[in-house]
Amino acid sequence: MALIVQKYGGTSVGSVERIQAVAQRVYKTVKTGNSLVVVVSAMGKTTDGLVKLANEISPSPNRREMDMLLSTGEQVTIALLSMALQELGQPAISMTGAQVGIVTEAEHTRARILHIKTDRLIRHLNLGKVVVVAGFQGIASTEELEITTLGRGGSDTSAVALAAALKANFCEIYTDVPGILTTDPRLVPEAQLMDAITCNEMLELASLGAKVLHPRAVEIARNYSVPLVVKSSWTDDPGTWVTSAKPQGRSLINLEIARPVDHVEFDTDQAKVALLRVPDKPGVAAKLFGEIARQNVDVDLIIQSIHEGNSNDIAFTVTTPILKRAEAVAAAIAPALRSKSNPNFDEAEVMLEQNIAKVSIAGAGMIGRPGVAAKMFATLAEAGVNIQMISTSEVKVSCVVDAAECDRAVTALRNAFEVEAGEQDTRTKGRSDAGNEKDTGNIFERFSASPSLRVTASSETSPRLPLSASSSSPLVRGVALDMNQARLAIRQVPDRPGMSAQLFGLLAQHNISVDMIIQSQRCRIIDGVPRRDIAFTVSRMDGENAKELLTQVAAKLGWGEVVLDGAIAKVSIVGAGMVGQPGVAAKMFEALAQHQINIQMIATSEIKISCVVAQEQGVKALQGIHAAFGLAGSEKFVVPA
Repeated sequence: MALIVQKYGGTSVGSVERIQAVAQRVYKTVKTGNSLVVVVSAMGKTTDGLVKLANEISPSPNRREMDMLLSTGEQVTIALLSMALQELGQPAISMTGAQVGIVTEAEHTRARILHIKTDRLIRHLNLGKVVVVAGFQGIASTEELEITTLGRGGSDTSAVALAAALKANFCEIYTDVPGILTTDPRLVPEAQLMDAITCNEMLELASLGAKVLHPRAVEIARNYSVPLVVKSSWTDDPGTWVTSAKPQGRSLINLEIARPVDHVEFDTDQAKVALLRVPDKPGVAAKLFGEIARQNVDVDLIIQSIHEGNSNDIAFTVTTPILKRAEAVAAAIAPALRSKSNPNFDEAEVMLEQNIAKVSIAGAGMIGRPGVAAKMFATLAEAGVNIQMISTSEVKVSCVVDAAECDRAVTALRNAFEVEAGEQDTRTKGRSDAGNEKDTGNIFERFSASPSLRVTASSETSPRLPLSASSSSPLVRGVALDMNQARLAIRQVPDRPGMSAQLFGLLAQHNISVDMIIQSQRCRIIDGVPRRDIAFTVSRMDGENAKELLTQVAAKLGWGEVVLDGAIAKVSIVGAGMVGQPGVAAKMFEALAQHQINIQMIATSEIKISCVVAQEQGVKALQGIHAAFGLAGSEKFVVPA
């Protein structure tokens, strides 16, 4: 038999009838010879109702008491589901997070899991019982019995963490859609169901607004190679497998707070091409990268920064051998980018820079940890390394530096993030080999991994993972839209080592997470000091606070005005298949140009391209890009209420 962890969300257990339907599904799974742990959320909108009650008592309720209150929601569900199973003749026992042994850090309302004591749970499984576990919660201390909750996505996190601790054969996440779709079906009903997706791709999509699976859960699945499948609660369709690389041999101690960075990567075979003063209007990026694609020039990083007035800077990196070809394309197209409506507008200028290197830190553990990027910038500053370009994604931060400083930068980053040289250190080759993780293809490798649990392999009762999601990856897996971001622009930041560290370190101290970071390529000399603009995005709820913090220290740190724009949206494409494909960015930019959507910022990683557009054009941008890449299916999905 297989050991399976199943998770059912609030919609799936939103009524007595739905709980009984879940019990029937669980019962059938057990009867085919499997051991089962079931993790559940609170029924329907129960948690929202509890939050409303608390706010009626206090506008800012105590965090400890909120944990005491919110943890009751799941306790109702586990008791009812256990009763429903017992009515079917299936032995079952309900257990809270504390009873099942989920030990967390002492951080109320947003605790991370430290470890899970599985002895009691395994005893019940060996007695043939289904163990029904309250998701979203744990206990901070076995002595003082302090109840904690895990924050948003906590039930997903509980389920995958339990699967990792038990070395379960796989973890099933049941939700109100049939699996992971190419985009939000509420915005594009023709969104297509994916058979499989890699953890790296899912991490990018999950953090960008794909609400099916929380990134903390994907992070654990990736770190511990937990086979994961997302299915519909209402059908028997196979769903979508989320595949991960081979096990990394991580300790199950400090399960969620292990080191955030797994790899330090570098590439010294890089050169930069920048176009300064290109018009700020729809179609410019499409024209530039369309020609680059036609000339088969493969680019690595792409950034478009904001600038004062009606122009932008666009920069991209290429491998050194094709620099001349890239330069020729940029120089040929620059005159065509001149503003015909304003003959006095300065012509776009092409700027080249060789002898540069890209250094990167990578790791799923950096998600939701504001201090990781700041620590990278501070480490480089302490090593006397100036940052020329910055590119960020959910699982990687890359900086372009002087090639002569690459070794010093890599050594400093290895030491700072405790990554051993020769073991996790990687030389990258741009987009040509990134994202191609080799995913495990057989879940049976995980059978009998937990020695105290009696399980045996049975191909009759256990599904098999699909072949690696990377083996025949489409160019683009999915398109995501984030309408909850704000952009801050800081004018005239001194261009010297340590400025990014101070800026983003300040935000990290106040627990403000930063998403896209763009540094202007145009440099001004003011009072003998070279200065550049820096723009970045944060959660909209953090926008005003971030602006106030940065304005307060502007005079001290020597930068100019801090400008906040809350009317933006970020649209992104994600896919390991875009690696080594020059035309993908051009196709995305052309889709936006066809809908007269102006691109305000661009940032890329190996498997993601993100554009900031006006908020009012966000949905249109998503729909246009989704159609351009042919991601629509023949079936329309309706998300149940």
